[in-house]
Amino acid sequence: MVSRMFRMETGVDKERRDLLHVRLRDANTRASPVLRSLRGTPGEREVPLHVWALDDADAVAGGLVGYTWAGWLHVTYLWVDDRYRGAGLGSRLLASAERLSVEERGCRSSRLETWDFQAPEFYKKQGYEVVCVIPDYPPGITEYTLTKRLA
Repeated sequence: MVSRMFRMETGVDKERRDLLHVRLRDANTRASPVLRSLRGTPGEREVPLHVWALDDADAVAGGLVGYTWAGWLHVTYLWVDDRYRGAGLGSRLLASAERLSVEERGCRSSRLETWDFQAPEFYKKQGYEVVCVIPDYPPGITEYTLTKRLA
């Protein structure tokens, strides 16, 4: 075994970050037949998916921001103004995103993260199942990852 000395650096470096991303993507593609089969297809790219609910004054009453990738819908944000909560708007936003992801992008599954004080019970009512629980992330809060089969 050869012992080598390395100089360690810290700091944000966009060029090195991009280099690392390319090298990791290439290594993952070589190692995984699934990822290799995605290369060069539309499923390889993350494609934004946004759904907005506007009130009578065209103000945002709620919205969902996410993306699709590799046959999955990833819900990044889902928010409903306090004035409209409990009226089914969140369910409608989520259902719209799921429908679009299936019909227009061929998605078969959905995933999201939420904290214990946010909406894990809401998502369970929408058919999502908890697949990961991370206690104390951040300290004093539990994070949940949930998934749902769409098609």
